[in-house]
Amino acid sequence: MSNKKKSEIDELISVLNNIAPDFVDTIEKRYSVLRVINFLGPIGRRSLSDKLDLTERNIRTASTALKNQGLIKISQEGMNITDRGKNTLDKLKYIFYTLKGLKALEEQLKEILNIKKVIISPNSSGDDPFVYKDMGKTASKCINSIIKNDSIIGLTGGTSIYQVVMEYKNSRDIEKYKNVTIIPARGGLGKEVEYQANTLVQNLANKLGCNYKTLYTPDFLSKGTIDSLLKEPSIKSIIELIEHIDILVFGIGRADKMAKRRGLKNDEIQSLISKGAVSEAFGYYFNENGEIVHEISTIGIKLETFKKIENLIAVAGGSEKAEAIASISKLNKNLTLICDESVAKKIILKYKEEE
Repeated sequence: MSNKKKSEIDELISVLNNIAPDFVDTIEKRYSVLRVINFLGPIGRRSLSDKLDLTERNIRTASTALKNQGLIKISQEGMNITDRGKNTLDKLKYIFYTLKGLKALEEQLKEILNIKKVIISPNSSGDDPFVYKDMGKTASKCINSIIKNDSIIGLTGGTSIYQVVMEYKNSRDIEKYKNVTIIPARGGLGKEVEYQANTLVQNLANKLGCNYKTLYTPDFLSKGTIDSLLKEPSIKSIIELIEHIDILVFGIGRADKMAKRRGLKNDEIQSLISKGAVSEAFGYYFNENGEIVHEISTIGIKLETFKKIENLIAVAGGSEKAEAIASISKLNKNLTLICDESVAKKIILKYKEEE
């Protein structure tokens, strides 16, 4: 959509808000209903009512209108979106975002964090179960927009990046990605195999039909072990690829939660907190200024490599990650942040309080 077209839509929305606020409210409700049906269909009215915190009467009114327009189908199993509904949803996205003030919020957060781009997924409620699916879908589109036929893509593990891979569609163009290589940004083994970087790398490579490499090494290694492993040809070749990553897709974690997940003892976690650790990414713990306070001894991407990458995509949601996101944003201004509405508002609020 051109900037001129967006400007015309913005002006129209402003007029509608002034002259027919009820009409605007109707659009917001119907968009929200259509969006949830798209993610969770088939879904019944009662479940939809619970998800959106709307009365069943409101859901009935909206769903009837959507059905009459051919945007959804209603059966005994519940409501499903149609192809026409999916196309309408995509076209309505900019309008809905403008109505909710999300476009303005994105620009504001981008300026505060001083990064390349911010894309915000709306929260329909305080506990929005499908906002992560929305962020995953947004991230997959973002990757598609910058991927080249010889790109080296690095992935970290975690639930956010898992959702990115889940939302990725299988490629129909085998030739397009045949020279692309996907690799884990760092080694790591864990209990939840489906969220491990190696698993996600394989799954995404299978969807794209491209090359991939894995890196099966533990989180905690001695310096001697690392030096020894780096001499292995297979490990050495992956490290060389990591040093030439074009696109890095990663999650952002809270320092205390990530430390606990990695099995650190309580006194070690308290030590991290006392040093000011607020965030964790690819094995590093950072304070609010983006300075390293602790580093896991493992094999993978180094901070100096991270700072040189031109295409960084961070996916993080939940208001509790506000400090962590602000911290990581200080490392490289080439960052595209995909987050949810709640954490975006919290970061902005904190910034205003500190002014």
